[in-house]
Amino acid sequence: MADISASMVKELREKSGAGMMDCKKALNETNGDMDAALEFLKKNGQAKAVKKASRIAAEGICCISTEGDNKAAVVEVNSETDFVAKNEKFQNFVKDVADQVLNSNAADLDALMAETWIKDSSKTVNDVQVEMTATIGEKISIRRFEKVSTDNGCVATYVHGGGRIGVIVVGETANVNDGVKEALKNVALQVASMNPQYVSRDDISADEMKKIEEITLDAALNDPATLPKPILQKLLDKAVNEKLWSEEDLTAYEAEKSNKFLFNFLSDAAKATLAGLAMDDKANISADKIFSGLVQGRISKQIKESTLLEQVYVKAEDGKQNVGAYLKSVSADLKIAKIVRFETGEGMEKKNEDFAAEVAKQMNG
Repeated sequence: MADISASMVKELREKSGAGMMDCKKALNETNGDMDAALEFLKKNGQAKAVKKASRIAAEGICCISTEGDNKAAVVEVNSETDFVAKNEKFQNFVKDVADQVLNSNAADLDALMAETWIKDSSKTVNDVQVEMTATIGEKISIRRFEKVSTDNGCVATYVHGGGRIGVIVVGETANVNDGVKEALKNVALQVASMNPQYVSRDDISADEMKKIEEITLDAALNDPATLPKPILQKLLDKAVNEKLWSEEDLTAYEAEKSNKFLFNFLSDAAKATLAGLAMDDKANISADKIFSGLVQGRISKQIKESTLLEQVYVKAEDGKQNVGAYLKSVSADLKIAKIVRFETGEGMEKKNEDFAAEVAKQMNG
């Protein structure tokens, strides 16, 4: 029997995507012949994951594992189809991954994948992921994870839509009681529903705020219909006097210039011309007090919508109370230290497939 080295096992793992022990067995069975070992794995189903490596896995579920009231971990594990996401074997695997993270010190995904699997010390997390891909027949991918804990309060968790969204909220207070726990659970519901980007405006860095201001300013200039009337009229006069529009738009303007729905009668090209004129005169328009107030109002609204403590509390009886005020009504010292929100597939490209057509294609060979 050939002497099977660690480097040979590593090479076969890289070629096949199969688990370490499966690769070692294949090499032993084929007397160290790399090609024969790869064929052995394919015949035994262990190399199925190779064919699926380039597929898009944007479905799946998020899962949360907890320990007591002050420690939690959330993971997102992806599959190719929503059908597999409902599979009990897949769901159990995701729960095991969440438990793995809860008891892990891994700082990133690479470190997690290299860890010894919590349920089988002969395998790594990556080995089990590859095996799950081979067993289920779809690409299975552990995408991301986050682990939180606190010594000065407690954590609340919430999973929505059967795993579509997973939320962890970390609250800090000197007095953890049932009222505080319920409040944090309500905040977790808020985070799932309203998807805040920050806890408070203090979390927005100077660079982020500058970017928000620039984007809001340019968006206002590129939406001429909402510009203050004096500014808009100057742009309209310039477009008409310099004949920057088509004859059709000039005619439409003369006929409808007193109509508050004027923009309904202008072409997209005419509106784009006005936006271009506004951007060209950006410095002067930005100095206008009315326009500046309009922009600041939009920025303020955006921050309130994206900042947890300033969002209107979804359960507010008066429809006005914000989350910050709600928390104070529960406990004066209760603060939100951190929020984590995972939504399955967010930011990922998804396949757009006709399932019936795919089935027909397979049946036709």
